[in-house]
Amino acid sequence: MIQLNINGSPQQLDIDPDTPLLWAIRDSIGLTGTKFGCGMSQCGACTVHLDGRAVRSCVTPVSAAEEKTVTTIEGLESAVGKAVQAAWEKLDVVQCGYCQSGQIMSAVDLLSRNAQPTDKDIDDAMAGNICRCNTYVRIRAAILHASRALS
Repeated sequence: MIQLNINGSPQQLDIDPDTPLLWAIRDSIGLTGTKFGCGMSQCGACTVHLDGRAVRSCVTPVSAAEEKTVTTIEGLESAVGKAVQAAWEKLDVVQCGYCQSGQIMSAVDLLSRNAQPTDKDIDDAMAGNICRCNTYVRIRAAILHASRALS
């Protein structure tokens, strides 16, 4: 049995310890905001927080999440999370929306560690998140907007 804490809720799963965290979140727990993109940690659609840090859940074994706090897009309740989500909405960042939960989770991780990021900081933090609709300009603007709202 694997013991998880997902979005503040204890979960006990009868699952292979090598199962990717993504599939535990989506299939076993039923939280579908975290998306499957590439399965190789290259697109960022599956990004969640593990003890507050962005990780790619498609390559993170569920056993690595035991005794840690997992936060998905559904459980993003922090002040930074709310500011980022509000900025995303205000600046109409989303186009198709598929990558956006991963984008938001990476942006929240960045702003949680660096309240006033430079463009280079944003580029570095968001480099592993691909948006096929190419909304990168709006993503950067939303991160900067959220940063100003938090100061």
